[in-house]
Amino acid sequence: MVTFTLPSLVILLLSLLSVANSGSIGINYGRIANDLPSPAKVVQLLKTQGINRVKLYDTDSNVLTSLSGSNISVTVALPNEQLSEAASKQSFTDSWVQSNILPYYPNTLIEFIAVGNEVFVDPKNTTPFLVPAMKNVYSSLIKYGVASSIKVSSPVALSALENSYPSSTGSFKPDLIEPVIKPMLSFLKQTGSPLMVNIYPFFAYIGNTDTISLDYALFRDNKGQTDPNNGLVYKSLFEAQIDAVYAAMKALNFDDVAMAISETGWPSKGDENEVGASAANAAAYNGNLVRRVLTGSGTPLKPNEPLNVYLFALFNENQKPGPTSERNYGLFYPNENKVYDISLTIKGLESDLIVNNGSKSKVVTTPTASPLPAPVNGGDVEVSKVVNTWCVANEKATREKLQAALDYACGEGGADCRPIQSGATCYDPDTLEAHSSYAFNSYYQKKARGTGTCDFNGAAYVVTQHPKYGSCKFPTGY
Repeated sequence: MVTFTLPSLVILLLSLLSVANSGSIGINYGRIANDLPSPAKVVQLLKTQGINRVKLYDTDSNVLTSLSGSNISVTVALPNEQLSEAASKQSFTDSWVQSNILPYYPNTLIEFIAVGNEVFVDPKNTTPFLVPAMKNVYSSLIKYGVASSIKVSSPVALSALENSYPSSTGSFKPDLIEPVIKPMLSFLKQTGSPLMVNIYPFFAYIGNTDTISLDYALFRDNKGQTDPNNGLVYKSLFEAQIDAVYAAMKALNFDDVAMAISETGWPSKGDENEVGASAANAAAYNGNLVRRVLTGSGTPLKPNEPLNVYLFALFNENQKPGPTSERNYGLFYPNENKVYDISLTIKGLESDLIVNNGSKSKVVTTPTASPLPAPVNGGDVEVSKVVNTWCVANEKATREKLQAALDYACGEGGADCRPIQSGATCYDPDTLEAHSSYAFNSYYQKKARGTGTCDFNGAAYVVTQHPKYGSCKFPTGY
């Protein structure tokens, strides 16, 4: 039997990361907010985080100019409001390309033009204009000699599917197939462009919490779901949804069209009815997704097709309408602090492996059993039990249980809850789970991490990795 010392095991894991048939991670840069940093600062943030692909929702001149020379690949958008004119007049798309693409390209690395966004659910019924607009944009790119390097596609919502479960039965809505789906897929096939799809397991989860486990939605360890028609086993809802789209395309004989996930994410905050919207769950979803994309291959149905994914979104956007979750998908606050700490690059994942001795993730994703395991002999190295531990809120606890435990910790329990008061250092993110975690940990540390001091009637558990919410640092001891 071959045994590995800890350093050699880490080296082996790193080598596996480097040879994986991995995909790419980009990010959506939405700007429906009045408190965001300047585009120049945003570009510096992207570079600092190692993000080399960004997707925009327009062709803002300041943003495109700031991206010039950055080596960040860019997807720009022709908005739904312009689809009608783009579909009816080649002269319109000629002028649009002249004004919005040519002045910036190639110093700004524009690689995709997203024509419209989720057009099939646009209340203004712009669906009939989509494919003619895509064709006219492409013709304009040909006219100006840039069609070979700039692709044309359109992000489609998962609601374009009639069936998505099980994945093998994936099919498009019948009323869309002949008028728009087939012509669009034909265009994408001819031009070598991928179908862009917006996929949000969060929506499926909150609508079906009785049948979809949170672990399955968050890429955490779970027994998986077996497709009864082909025997493929799915360990994540994300992959199952992707393969439902692949199955729908195959049913129309377009299984050779590639796919890009133009949006996916998980909110760090939500309304009372948005079950699962929390900073811990957002960190778990996005952190595990990044790891899956950068260190894995394709889906069960398409194992050799790398996953190319754009996270949603770069910032929390305070002017977006709708439920609270809509304003809380960002990985960063407008002040550029992280909402939660995850790695976004392969180099970051490699560092995690070294720092955490090969543990799965530096974000809290699953409870750690307590008491902690005794030392284990492994080859030439004795792995000792962890010295530092912290106490965090159990995301599966009810809000009532968390609130009662928080009230006790900050009151009779004597926890130092000053940092989570409004305006204090750990007030953001302003969520019950984040505030509870800070209070529970304060109580736990004040009680010298004694047995039973991190339970709160099932509302908390012990973890061995330093939790982070935004820029807030949890104390290790008092």
